[in-house]
Amino acid sequence: MRLSKVSFRYSRRGPWVLRDIDLTLRPGSVIEVTGKNGAGKSTLLRLLAGIVPPSRGTVAQRPRVVGYAPDVFPIGQPFTVTAYLTHMAEIRGVSPDAIGRLAERLEATHLLEQPVGDLSKGSAQKVGLIQALLAPPDLLILDEPFAGLDAHTRGELPAMIGEIAANGGTIVVSDHQNQLENFPGADHWLVAGGTVTTQAGERPEQVVIEVLVDAAEADEVEQKLHADGYTTRRAG
Repeated sequence: MRLSKVSFRYSRRGPWVLRDIDLTLRPGSVIEVTGKNGAGKSTLLRLLAGIVPPSRGTVAQRPRVVGYAPDVFPIGQPFTVTAYLTHMAEIRGVSPDAIGRLAERLEATHLLEQPVGDLSKGSAQKVGLIQALLAPPDLLILDEPFAGLDAHTRGELPAMIGEIAANGGTIVVSDHQNQLENFPGADHWLVAGGTVTTQAGERPEQVVIEVLVDAAEADEVEQKLHADGYTTRRAG
């Protein structure tokens, strides 16, 4: 799959979010996308998935089966989880049997009879992942998939990504939590200033800076650092 001189803006006179992007996505590759809030990561993922067309340039050779999980799952729907996923399976032309298998693997079977509108953030993320995986994807696009997930699913998702890559699928993941920072052989894209900087197979050199904050401010400071694209680890 190739992006050639791709630029994007949301209106004819609006600012350019991305400009003159040239990228190649190889079958079997896993790509971690990082960058600050508002840099254009989600826009890039929507372009890759075909949700929006480029304002300029071309996207060629997009794989036939694309799975896409947005950063915010649309919970305002009048269905149970099973009814929603069954409808999505029908749209994709696949057996609904995949729903149970995926729900069991992601420890989401208890969600199947719940109304979609009653789902928590983490539960909605699981349902979004299941719908993206109903048809084995040739291209899987995940926008902040680890947000709100429990420890089991955070551990299971990289394994599933590895299986898809081993079968020749391409996976692109935007993730503030850097759950794929040590994924073997992953490529890394940095979105900043309307451009995408790529690095194959390894991350840039990093250093650890310790910052002491009041306990009452810890959550707020950590959220701000994540929004700026940094990884945090709490001592103790």
